[in-house]
Amino acid sequence: MKGMRLLGISLSFACLTALGAAEERSEHFDREPGWEGRNNRATAFSPRNVRQDFGYSNTSHAGGKPGELGGFITAAAEPAYYARKLPAKTFDDVLTASGTLACTGRQFHVLIGFFNAGTLNEWRTPNTIVLRLSGRGDVFYAWLEYATRLWRAGGDSPQSFPSERDPRTGRDQLKGFAAKGAVHRWSLHYDPKGHDGRGAVTATMDGVTAVCHLADGHKADGASFNRFGLLNVMKSADDGGEVWLDDLTINADREDFNRDPGWDQFQNRTTYLTKIVRPRFDFCYSPTRHAGGRNRGELGGVIFRGDCRFPERMASYADRLAELTLDKPLRAAGKVALRRGVTDSGVLIGFFHAEESMAVNPAQDTGLPRNFLGISTDGPSREGFFFTPIYRTAEDGRGQLGTGQPRIYPDGKSHDWSLEYSPSAAGGRGAITVTLDKQAVRLPLAEGHKTSATRFNRFGLVTTWVDGNSQTIYFDDLSYTSRQ
Repeated sequence: MKGMRLLGISLSFACLTALGAAEERSEHFDREPGWEGRNNRATAFSPRNVRQDFGYSNTSHAGGKPGELGGFITAAAEPAYYARKLPAKTFDDVLTASGTLACTGRQFHVLIGFFNAGTLNEWRTPNTIVLRLSGRGDVFYAWLEYATRLWRAGGDSPQSFPSERDPRTGRDQLKGFAAKGAVHRWSLHYDPKGHDGRGAVTATMDGVTAVCHLADGHKADGASFNRFGLLNVMKSADDGGEVWLDDLTINADREDFNRDPGWDQFQNRTTYLTKIVRPRFDFCYSPTRHAGGRNRGELGGVIFRGDCRFPERMASYADRLAELTLDKPLRAAGKVALRRGVTDSGVLIGFFHAEESMAVNPAQDTGLPRNFLGISTDGPSREGFFFTPIYRTAEDGRGQLGTGQPRIYPDGKSHDWSLEYSPSAAGGRGAITVTLDKQAVRLPLAEGHKTSATRFNRFGLVTTWVDGNSQTIYFDDLSYTSRQ
């Protein structure tokens, strides 16, 4: 009987193979799965010490009399701020601030403006209207930027502050403001009626004016602000420097800092070690349950964009598969939760090739590795983060959607997702369908891409080919094609 049962199973698999059915695997990560990891627990980039030392100070860097706020501020993944509590404001309210500032540090990255203390998790920081200052030696640069409650942002254009014409090259260059302790007068103003009612932000620095219009639909996203003050840029650990503010007027209320105002503070007087250092990859099996799987244990962690020019700047963690092609169907599904998403970041999950997708090469024309078919969580700042189908063939044919795809928010919520590749769809060209919860989107392959020499032998996470910032993301209860 046992032999007959085994024979029946063998015949069933033979029939399924003859009919073209695919074999699938399931992985619930109830234990370490033994997948292949390449640089996914990076050792080439050491943890860094982060120093935050800012708040009220009885000094006079930015004003004529002792008493100001500021100090040493470091860009880091972890938030730090010193700010005045405000009654809740929204995109429907007028917001104003002005004062003086001085930068005595050579390297820094800091935000000055309105934000929400309850939604600090990444950059671009949701619920913000701010000036962003970046120190570069003898000068600093200033940008206007905002972000809605749905992580859609604007104001990153170099034209935020008027650029200057370089007389030597004839090209425009960013307007630099003197650092090394020079005092500057600045202002920040949000008008909800500006830009034909869509909202506009105006800033000045020493009389130079910058204007940022809220993009279509962004005001309708909504935003909530309950603080004004100094906030570090939350990307990954970087250099820090000193920034000082004085003679502030916030929504018509003046602060001259002749005594300690007792503003709200968070992690602004501390020194600690952080592992979120670009590009220190830290993803693998995890005993956590962020993605909402049936049990504890999942796949994920901190994933930076990769850089194909350097082997230590690419990474993957994936299951080994029989060789797959675009001639037959592919499928994957599972659960996902995005917990943190920094601007200029993206995660790839799907089918790829262990050698060709991880090949070191000088190409920097696209972030996609060759021989990849799957899902990207990238997206322009203006739109936030997409959960979208994407592919690149062995011969550099590629495809991705511009608009209309599902959005995933870095709020830690669990979602169901699926990916279906059908070689017979789109008139025989092939097409990929991705679903996030109940929203589906379809990406047809371009003519001739299905017949390329594209092949896959791994399923899992693989980094991009153009570097950038990080996301913290988790996947669980995966099923995927393992053999065609």
